[in-house]
Amino acid sequence: MRMLQTGFCRWVVSLMSALFVFTVWAQQNPPDNRQVRLTSSNLPIVFLNVDGRTIDRYERITARMKIIDNGPGQLNYADTLAHPGQHIDYEGYIALRYRGNTSYSGSPKKPYSFRTLDAPLEDDGQKVKVRIMGMAKDNNWVMLAPFADKSMMRDALAFELARPWMDFAPDTRFCEMMLDGTYYGVFVMAEAVSKGKHRLNLDDPGTEGDELTGGYSLEVDRTDEVTYTSKHHPVNSRGRNLNNQYVHIQYKSPEYDEMTPEQIAYIQGAIDDMEAAFASRDYKDPVKGYASKIDVTSFIDYQLAEEFAHNVDSYRLSAKFFKRRDSQDPRFKMVLWDLNLAYGNSDYYQGWRTDTWFYQSNDIMNSAGDTQLVPFWWYKLNSDEAYTTALKQRWAQYRRANFRTDRLMATVDSMANVLTSGGAEARNSLAWPRWGQYVWPNKYIAVDFDDEIAHLKQWMADRLTWMDAQLGFDPNALLTGDVTGDGIVDIEDANAVIKLI
Repeated sequence: MRMLQTGFCRWVVSLMSALFVFTVWAQQNPPDNRQVRLTSSNLPIVFLNVDGRTIDRYERITARMKIIDNGPGQLNYADTLAHPGQHIDYEGYIALRYRGNTSYSGSPKKPYSFRTLDAPLEDDGQKVKVRIMGMAKDNNWVMLAPFADKSMMRDALAFELARPWMDFAPDTRFCEMMLDGTYYGVFVMAEAVSKGKHRLNLDDPGTEGDELTGGYSLEVDRTDEVTYTSKHHPVNSRGRNLNNQYVHIQYKSPEYDEMTPEQIAYIQGAIDDMEAAFASRDYKDPVKGYASKIDVTSFIDYQLAEEFAHNVDSYRLSAKFFKRRDSQDPRFKMVLWDLNLAYGNSDYYQGWRTDTWFYQSNDIMNSAGDTQLVPFWWYKLNSDEAYTTALKQRWAQYRRANFRTDRLMATVDSMANVLTSGGAEARNSLAWPRWGQYVWPNKYIAVDFDDEIAHLKQWMADRLTWMDAQLGFDPNALLTGDVTGDGIVDIEDANAVIKLI
């Protein structure tokens, strides 16, 4: 056994060393930008300066950031000397590191996490909240680096579609980035899922009374951070326990090493209580069951967003949820994150299919030896007729609003136009040539950007058709009272009738 442990440890050390070497190589061997010349862009231009230092996955380093953003409809120029007077959206220090899991380890174009600072870290720089590209003030930001997602819009698209329905969905902006004078392509500047006033708006938890009950942000994910192991195993498609499998929950805010023993005990107990309600015989009871522990509409919105995207990471990886203080709302709520492998972009676990529910995918993942499975909550929810009835009703609301087919396609076209009209997509493709090439885990290998967008739209259309059939929605049926044709019945319809009369 000691020999096995020693061998495993050596393997881990070798793997970590290899990842470190790859990271340094990727930074020292930037994209093939010899053909790329960024003079102007319709997208904001982000200049990062690390003075050649190696960016780390875990430890933050001081960097300088400058963002040129002249606003919608205006060009942004990379040569600030030749084009003085441009709007500097932000210029200052940041605490920078790499972020992500497979998007970090499996891609040469790496995503970043940064916090805005009032001074360098070495000078005890403190976090400072700023607006970036018109998004609400905060100090916690990420730059997503779409690589396997050749449309470069899947995360931004998912958040945009969810925003009218969920408590919080990250705001995003496309931008182009230069690192130490080298062009690195198109990135997605995004709000982090964090506790800020304009984000999850969570209070810092106290150590007693109502203050102890919130706020907490958590995430079903891997065991690469300190986790709490669920007392309940995931289940297969028949609802039977997979006794050799476990669900792990990470502490995101506060982080584990920032929490007091009272806070750790409280939030673990709250998770236990929620799961016990799901596991009880009375789980369907609106008072004794799960409905008293979770915001059912929030869970429905999460499921519809993830299932429409057929996201292979949904429910089991980056599955974020949070809890406010009991005096505000004692129920757990869900948050979207990490959909770059969604919308038919994955060739594993049948992520490319349009005719299955992903919450039922534990069978195929378990047989493949995957240890990150869907928590049993989702099986229980979808075994409750009251929940599935509400799910169908909510889907009908979606489909009459921004999930209406023409509006969905218009949203995709709008994002595609932003990426192409100023040449950003073409420059990114020169720096990172991928067309006609397999990039893990692509199922469809597009020959160019137009082909990728056409495939994405067709996939979405096919997914809508299947989900409509499963959830009993007729897209051709008229909504009584919807005079304006906007998919809802409201005061505008009444005003239209009065005007007509």
